[in-house]
Amino acid sequence: MTRFLASIAGPAELAIAEAGGADIIDVKDPTKGALGGAAPETVEAVVAAVAGRRPVSATVGDLPMIPSLLAAAAEGRASLGIDYVKIGIFPGGDPIPCIRELARMAAAGARLVAVLFADRAPDFALLKPLADAGFAGAMLDTTDKLNGRLTDHLGLAALSDFVARSRRLGLLTGLAGSLAQGDIPALAALGPDYLGFRGALAVGGRAGTIDTARCRAVRQALDQASHATAAAGAAMDAASRIASGPSTISAKSR
Repeated sequence: MTRFLASIAGPAELAIAEAGGADIIDVKDPTKGALGGAAPETVEAVVAAVAGRRPVSATVGDLPMIPSLLAAAAEGRASLGIDYVKIGIFPGGDPIPCIRELARMAAAGARLVAVLFADRAPDFALLKPLADAGFAGAMLDTTDKLNGRLTDHLGLAALSDFVARSRRLGLLTGLAGSLAQGDIPALAALGPDYLGFRGALAVGGRAGTIDTARCRAVRQALDQASHATAAAGAAMDAASRIASGPSTISAKSR
């Protein structure tokens, strides 16, 4: 079942996200870019308030591809007690040395999630080095929240390829990027581990405050889509078993 990741700006939005049925709490500053890093004290406050009820992730911010800089930022985030550290693979620079530098953290037990960007020609060939480096997951997002949703930049075939490749490599998969409630059925059918939301949950855009009713609407749509996908899968399995089973037509009738 595809889970619901809600990005929150701080402790004040936590109760709203939980009441709305979020499975994963993601902490970011939505005023500071695609992966705006929240203040350390904000992240710590959310971790304390969640008290282990749900996984918590947090971003390191929109940082350039400099190995030492990314590693220091990731180590700082991991020290705040979060479950997942999200690190953007931004255009410019060489991501491979960064991935290798971050492998030390993964080997020490940190759960790292790489974020590739659908509106910046993401290189799916990076998924193998990420898995080899011990990353826990990979996700797709967008850098420019005003220039279309995820599906405006990558079609369903490409998104399905990303999910399938990641799954084969043992990576958790996530899809985000100005997603709307109407995107849920098609994206959930691809089988990602989670879909991430911020703008669809907030009143007045992603910089506004998230709303319980909007969270619940996303939760309901995800549940419906997951049930529909499960039912379709069961029907396909049943049809496959019938097609491959022994014939019930007698020799005489043949």
